Amino acid sequence: MLKNKNKILILAPHTDDGELGCGGTIAKLIEEGKEVYYAAFSTAEESLDSKLPKNILDIEVKRATKKLGIKKKNLFIFKNEVRKLNYVRQDILEELILLKEKINPDIIFMPTINDIHQDHHTIANEGLRAFKYRTILGYELIWNNISFNTTAFVTLNENHIQLKSNALMEYKSQKNRPYMSQEFIFSLARTRGVQIGKKYAESFEVIRWVI
Repeated sequence: MLKNKNKILILAPHTDDGELGCGGTIAKLIEEGKEVYYAAFSTAEESLDSKLPKNILDIEVKRATKKLGIKKKNLFIFKNEVRKLNYVRQDILEELILLKEKINPDIIFMPTINDIHQDHHTIANEGLRAFKYRTILGYELIWNNISFNTTAFVTLNENHIQLKSNALMEYKSQKNRPYMSQEFIFSLARTRGVQIGKKYAESFEVIRWVI
């Protein structure tokens, strides 16, 4: 799918954002033999139901990324406070630069620059600063996007979308959120597929494309 681009880094403001935004693409890339890395910048402990263990999202992201085929050693979890990533944006930028040096990724997937969630916006902006010389694709989380330019598509098979859904099902602490349902996940993939004459796809906004 992406010749000569073998190292892929997924930037997730919170655990589950990466799977929601590009879980099917992750499954396809791993199937094609690419090395996929995943960095989550908050486990959102402060927003969890008080009845749940504080580390539940830490546990769930490990299970979810394993379902997609991401290696344990390729998962990086940071414990920043949810909805306050902008307070530590310089620390996040420095972590991103360290990841760039450690991984040397060819492509970065991150939230679109137009994502209005404050944490997503911070990761998108600091991600662009850290990786401005690399190819960057912005993924959509439609409940946070006022505008989204569908300028790139990845065609997917049903098994890729099913793997995405299976991974998201590991987030049992988030199961009541409407965008976690298998029906929604397949419906969005079908919608994006229709746009390019395919059955299933995920769409991305081209932020940088380096050839």
